[in-house]
Amino acid sequence: MKADRLLSILLLLQTRGRVPATELAERLEVSVRTIYRDVESLSAAGVPVFTERGRHGGIGLLPGYRTDVTGLTADEARALFVLSAQGAHSDLGLDGALGSALRKVMAALPAPHRPAAERTSERILVDPVRWMQTPGAVGSAAGPDLGELQYAVFADRRLRLRYRHSGTPAPVEYTVDPYGLVSKAAVWYLVADLHGEPRLFRADRVLAAETTEESVRRRAGVGLGDVWAVLREQVERLPMDVPVRVRVRRGRLDMFLRIHGGRVTAPPPEPGAGPVEEWAEVTMAFPAPAAVRSLLAFGSDVEVLAPPAARRELVRAAADALRLYQDQSG
Repeated sequence: MKADRLLSILLLLQTRGRVPATELAERLEVSVRTIYRDVESLSAAGVPVFTERGRHGGIGLLPGYRTDVTGLTADEARALFVLSAQGAHSDLGLDGALGSALRKVMAALPAPHRPAAERTSERILVDPVRWMQTPGAVGSAAGPDLGELQYAVFADRRLRLRYRHSGTPAPVEYTVDPYGLVSKAAVWYLVADLHGEPRLFRADRVLAAETTEESVRRRAGVGLGDVWAVLREQVERLPMDVPVRVRVRRGRLDMFLRIHGGRVTAPPPEPGAGPVEEWAEVTMAFPAPAAVRSLLAFGSDVEVLAPPAARRELVRAAADALRLYQDQSG
């Protein structure tokens, strides 16, 4: 919209001083001719804007002119620019809107607070993608983009999903009542009720989404934060019925606890407390004996001591892998 573009030009000039018309056109994704027309509109509205030709020319404001919005402290300004590094706005398609908003905030800041805000964006970087994962591999829907899910959330409409559960080849169709979207560890989730019960749907497992004409049927007095708290507790308190005792080489204990710390049921030994080849015992819990197969990733640096059923499970897993590679090599 022209009004928004005029404000953006005004705030950019106020923040940057004299700016070439070509740079303004590039940042606002319009032609140079449009920029000059916008400058004429600003001048007609009483804004003291001028243009200067030549190698070092550009568009600027007369000294002393500024729009002023006060009230933000230096710490509040820093907080806004840290927020801009979180990455969630990219998944939601709000990169342009955020950039425009921050330009307006920067121009409105009292002059003494501007350097601190600028340094924040230069000194703080938040990368939401986990190690050894390609950007875009997580946190975005595999089927529809987040736009359709957003639309249903903000329009207060029911949502029809075609959804693929983990470990099941055939997709399932649901009609759900959405509360909102949650980004956790770079993965987006749809929080919704299904038949009046709270459910969590990973956005990257949504194969298709369609907003219906029906109004959403949320439970009275229940908000997104309430439902998310219930679902998070359910996930974090999955039953761990099988106690397992393992020993880990101390040289690998730190990495082991990073990956499997959520399954540890007793205070573990301190990493680095002894020679790397020594063993440290760790008490854990798993939902089923078969779940201990994940420990094979540590090879001979981890040994399951008990129970016997868990040890037999690892023997079967290792034998299956051995047969697979023996068959292929033959």
